[in-house]
Amino acid sequence: MRLPDSPMVHVPQLIHFNKIEVYLPENMPLEYAITYTAENSYENWVHDAHWQFLITPQQNSNQDFVGVEFKNSLNAVNEFSVNGYGFSTIRVHPKQKFKEISFEAHFKLVKKEVNPFDFISEDTIQEAYDKINTLTFKVDYEAFLRKTPFTTLPNNKEDIFDFDKNISIFDNLQALNAFTYTHIYFKTDVTDVNTLLDEIIEKRHGVCQDFTHLFCALARKNGIPTRYVSGYLHQGNGFFGDSAMHAWAESYMPRIGWIGFDPTNNLLANTNHIKVAHGKDYSDCSPLIGVVYTTGRNKTSHTVQVSSQQQQ
Repeated sequence: MRLPDSPMVHVPQLIHFNKIEVYLPENMPLEYAITYTAENSYENWVHDAHWQFLITPQQNSNQDFVGVEFKNSLNAVNEFSVNGYGFSTIRVHPKQKFKEISFEAHFKLVKKEVNPFDFISEDTIQEAYDKINTLTFKVDYEAFLRKTPFTTLPNNKEDIFDFDKNISIFDNLQALNAFTYTHIYFKTDVTDVNTLLDEIIEKRHGVCQDFTHLFCALARKNGIPTRYVSGYLHQGNGFFGDSAMHAWAESYMPRIGWIGFDPTNNLLANTNHIKVAHGKDYSDCSPLIGVVYTTGRNKTSHTVQVSSQQQQ
């Protein structure tokens, strides 16, 4: 489901960059409050269950994590740990049988203003392409260059987007962002977490996970290390988002580093994007995974609310 609209309290400043209009907030940090809820109900008794939540905002150079409150309706113990990529997880293992359980998390953080165009490339266009074609570069970033089941293009669609080597890698990635945005129409309930690219490209409908998988596949096919990112999106400016979490991509460029691209909204990741985790594809970043021992039908629902205000 989409995150609820929530008005921004700051006045954005409109700037122009290479014919792209970008709204940047005033130079003040934002305080974000995020509420995540999940409700699970089962037809028959659940005798054992294990869950892992990957929903805690990352602490990084522009996200100052303030606090977390996490609870479940069975008062089961919450265990905090770190996954293989170094991101915070919350594990829950109830010690009693049940038919219903709900989870509620509250996060607070301070987000610094992010100008996604605030970088200077020291490479010429040719030097950058030469660098990504070196064996050392390909070995160093192999994990985010490889194909996965979710980022494998159909054989007859591998050439739907090729880089123009006469322009910079960054300009090509912006063009890819725009291509993905126009190639898929945002529509909920037509794909699920198991939908592959052959169906997405054929039907041309999907949600942020699908946009991001296509962007990752085409960027990697053109030699650019690209990782799948999960997180939260503050939608006060009318952006599209879906499910409990939003998804976008981060691509690596020589001397520049990792830059976030949101193909669902055809923009660069900015102050409205709150990162939780990254991986090769959705399977590395699923907000909730678990094993439940029961029979019969079950029902699960998720909601997210994101609000912000300028820090005083």
